[in-house]
Amino acid sequence: MGGGNTVGLDSPKLSKVLEDVAAGVMQLPDFQRDWKWDDQRIRELIATVTLDYPLGVVMTLETGGRSPFRARTLTGADQTTTAVTPNLLLLDGQQRLTSLFQALHLDRPVLTTDARNKPVKRWYYVDIAKAVGSPADRDEAIVSVPEDKVLRSDFARKVQLDLSSTERECQAAHFPLHRVFDVDRISEWQRAFVRLDDANWGLWSRFQEQVLKNVQSFQIPMIKLDANTTNDAVCSVFERVNTGGVPLDVFELLTATYAGDRGYERKYGDYYRLPEVWQGIKRALSASHPVFGPAENGGSDGLTSSDFLQAVALVLTWERKQQGRAAAVSCKRRDLLELPLADFIRLAPRVTSAFMWVGKFLERQCIVRADDLPYRTQLVPLAAVRTVLEDGIEDDSVRMDQITRWYWCGVLGEMYSGSTESRFTRDVEQLLAWTADDPHVLPDTIAEAVFVAYRLDTLTTRNSAAYKGIYALLVKQGAVDWYYNEEPLNPSLLLQYSVGVRQIFPKGWFTRNRPADKRANSIVNKTPLSYRASRNMTGSPASYLKSLAAESGIRPEWFDDAVATHLVDPVTLREGDFDGFYADRSKQLLELVNAAMGKRTVFRDRSDR
Repeated sequence: MGGGNTVGLDSPKLSKVLEDVAAGVMQLPDFQRDWKWDDQRIRELIATVTLDYPLGVVMTLETGGRSPFRARTLTGADQTTTAVTPNLLLLDGQQRLTSLFQALHLDRPVLTTDARNKPVKRWYYVDIAKAVGSPADRDEAIVSVPEDKVLRSDFARKVQLDLSSTERECQAAHFPLHRVFDVDRISEWQRAFVRLDDANWGLWSRFQEQVLKNVQSFQIPMIKLDANTTNDAVCSVFERVNTGGVPLDVFELLTATYAGDRGYERKYGDYYRLPEVWQGIKRALSASHPVFGPAENGGSDGLTSSDFLQAVALVLTWERKQQGRAAAVSCKRRDLLELPLADFIRLAPRVTSAFMWVGKFLERQCIVRADDLPYRTQLVPLAAVRTVLEDGIEDDSVRMDQITRWYWCGVLGEMYSGSTESRFTRDVEQLLAWTADDPHVLPDTIAEAVFVAYRLDTLTTRNSAAYKGIYALLVKQGAVDWYYNEEPLNPSLLLQYSVGVRQIFPKGWFTRNRPADKRANSIVNKTPLSYRASRNMTGSPASYLKSLAAESGIRPEWFDDAVATHLVDPVTLREGDFDGFYADRSKQLLELVNAAMGKRTVFRDRSDR
């Protein structure tokens, strides 16, 4: 690793490592997730140690007496030792060391889970006779018993193994592994064991040589990262070595960093709780604007903690660049991990206010639900720009038109589909310059955005930002529902009427008339309508239009006006002319796209892709 980080290698004895865990000398950075190994994995791990087989390297971070993160003890260690500043933070190896600490060091049963993931308490023993046999049988020699140390079978009616006293342990020749590092208690147990039978002397000697010595001399290969290792490097290392599944989130690492800020704790008498702060921000935003809340159909939230941190980082690096303290506006992981707590506290309210404005902006674009949001990521630079511009933007129609055009070019040009960090940076700087009347700057998101005419044919699912964008634009330009047709749809009516994407020529019509026509699912054949209207939309368009007109209580020729607000020629629907309908609506949708993007659609032959 670069940046002056140094790496040390060590091989301390397992007994010393477990003592350090108990004393709080070794702790966990608070971003580590909870220990969760089950009974079988613990038994297999113990078998590995008793055979003196390699356990794998563990990785730690030296603190130099000042932990860069809030730390906590390993599960099972005395919680009072949390007040101790650890010398080492365990980055990789938590599951192994916690399992060994609880099973071999503590004088109490281990709270783990069984094969059915049911919580159980277990003591761990080694069957002496089996342990001195073939190493291949060592897994079978490691035994776990319930909290009362009695193993039962036949629905707990038969006692299979009773280890409830030292005498019974000796009679069964099962050594309690939680005594393995206590010399005095080992001697007591040995005396009791050999008193039972002189023949046990030989068995004990072999057990001591083949098992106990292996455990007592067992070494842990340990990599120690220097205390000067950067947070970004710690995050990278953790992700590489943590093969247990869930990747480390920057938010979790920053949570531990802020919680470990001693200056804040000295000033306010408590540590900074970033998750609680974020949840408060998220609740306030979601309550005002559902678009920031959870998606109804299993999609991602409309706003995540990472989005918020990126917006803060963009604003901070923009400020620093204006002051000559930074070379570029940026929100890479390094920028987030190096975000000072004082700057976050200062900027978070402003960025929250900016996202409130973004929610209102999206409502004006008729985007009110997380499911209908084209790009969550595009909101990050938009909030950053709003934070910098602050309150003057609402009353400036020119700036609003510029930002609106930029937004729709991003959506319809599908500019946020790939890597976004570099686009964040360019959009913030270019959009700020452009809205400041710099004639030489046109944001790349506008300049590079292209909507090719045949794209309408391939927009078939909500997975596409342009698909959602056209849906929103249809509402924005004045679409009237075909059942509740008193007024055009608006953000509140979208929620009230359960408006969704509905097929104009229904599936049944295609099944009977054009089963192979792939255009059935195109956005051209879809439009925003209420659930109540969709219940009538079966059979041919001519029949359901008549039914809808009758239920709405208005004359058919007036109902045609409501149909036309969806950029649909009602004549083609009544005649069942799908080709005529598709050609006419494609043309009108392209004009809608052109108006939103402020540029002409590219007409290109499909074979020229």
